Amino acid sequence: MNELIAVALITILATISPGPDFAMVTRNSYLHGRNAGLLAALGIGLGVQVHVFYTMFGVALLIAHAPLLFNVIRIAGAAYLIYIGWKTFANRAKLSIDLSDAPPVPPLRMLASGFLTNALNPKTTMFVVSTYTQVVHPGTSLPTQFGYGLFMSLTHLAWFALVALFFSQQALRARVLRHQGAVDRSIGSILMALGAVLAVSGSH
Repeated sequence: MNELIAVALITILATISPGPDFAMVTRNSYLHGRNAGLLAALGIGLGVQVHVFYTMFGVALLIAHAPLLFNVIRIAGAAYLIYIGWKTFANRAKLSIDLSDAPPVPPLRMLASGFLTNALNPKTTMFVVSTYTQVVHPGTSLPTQFGYGLFMSLTHLAWFALVALFFSQQALRARVLRHQGAVDRSIGSILMALGAVLAVSGSH
C-alpha cells in the first residue's frame, strides 16, 4: 500500500507541474478548440506509455549508462519544442472565434503533437525511470508494474483533458483571441524557452 501511495503522489505532482505538456495542450486548445486540446491530452497519455515500456524492459539502464543516447533523446525533444514554439511565435494567421468557420485541423496532427511532446520529454523520462527504480521494488509483480504505468497515463490524460476543457471555453477563447498576437508570442516564447532549457541541461 505504501508503494501505491508513493507512486500516486509522485505521479500527480509530476503531472500538474507546468512544463512542455501543459504548454502544448494550452496552445492546441486555444488555437483550435476543445477537440484539438483533448486529442493532445490523449497523445500525452499515450506518450507516457513509451517511457513506461522502455523502463520496464530495461532500456532505463541503457539510458542511465549511455549519456550519448540520453542526449539524443533530450536534444530531439528540445528541437521539437523549439520548432513548435517558433511556429506559434511567428504565426500571423488570424483565427475565427467561431470554430465552424475555421479550417479543419487534422486530428492525427493534434494527437501527434501531444504524443511527441511527451515521448521526447526528458522530464517524463526521468520521472518514470525514477519512480520505477526508486519506488517500485524488484519483487513487485509485472501486472502491478503495468498497472502503475496505466495509472500514470490515465492521470496525465485526466489532468490535461481538464486543461483542454478550460482553455477551449468559448468565453475564454473570445478574450484570448482578441489578443492573439501577444498570446501567440507568449506561448511560443515559453515553448522555445523550455526547448532551450532542455537543450542545455545536463543528462543527470
